[in-house]
Amino acid sequence: MATLLPAAAWTIAMALLPWWVGLPLWLLLMVGAVMFRHRIEHYAQLSRRGLYWGLPGVLFASQRALGGDLLAWGCALLGALVGYSLLALMDSLLDRRTRRSPAAAPTPEWNELALAPIGPPVHIIELAPVTWTDARCEFRDPDGESVRYEQRGSGRGRYVFAQGRVIERASPHCCFGPGGRWFAARLPGDRGEILWDRHTDHVHRLAGWALSGWEGERPWLSRGANGVPAPVHEVLGRGRRR
Repeated sequence: MATLLPAAAWTIAMALLPWWVGLPLWLLLMVGAVMFRHRIEHYAQLSRRGLYWGLPGVLFASQRALGGDLLAWGCALLGALVGYSLLALMDSLLDRRTRRSPAAAPTPEWNELALAPIGPPVHIIELAPVTWTDARCEFRDPDGESVRYEQRGSGRGRYVFAQGRVIERASPHCCFGPGGRWFAARLPGDRGEILWDRHTDHVHRLAGWALSGWEGERPWLSRGANGVPAPVHEVLGRGRRR
């Protein structure tokens, strides 16, 4: 009842006012319903109620201005059909925009921003040290197969593996990777490294590179003893493959 009485009073007031006064007021309420939908929700709801209850009063004032005959009532009924259809369309559009509007994300506190990680996660590389073996002493590969080193000259020779692979022009200093995939030997005169990938059966002779260590089964090399280590896939483009 508390809501119905003000609404009925508004309808009567719009009916008693001239149409050229009531119609601008009614249009002003439409503007308020649109403008206040995100700012002052209470005013937006009052404007929308005023549109629904004020339209009959505006139509009654309009038919009275037209003479109050049958044609005037027909125009008023047509105006009611068009007006309420527009109001229903407006309500549908406003409600849809309200549902699609994303809720404001809570602003993080300054301490959360200070502790938030910046940039991609860091992966720390820890290289296992290289353990060199003198091939002139008897040794075997991790698969249990025999390896023979044949001395050909001062500081140079060749490795003969049980699988049939022969690595020429190599020094007697050699080692296997932790998983046995890679075999490494030094070039004569410590001028670089020889790497044999036993999975792909590729031999890489990398002059000027020194084996720095192992990350898992992957060798890392550097330019000289004090160079920055790089993984083998970055180094192979600069070495010679055969």
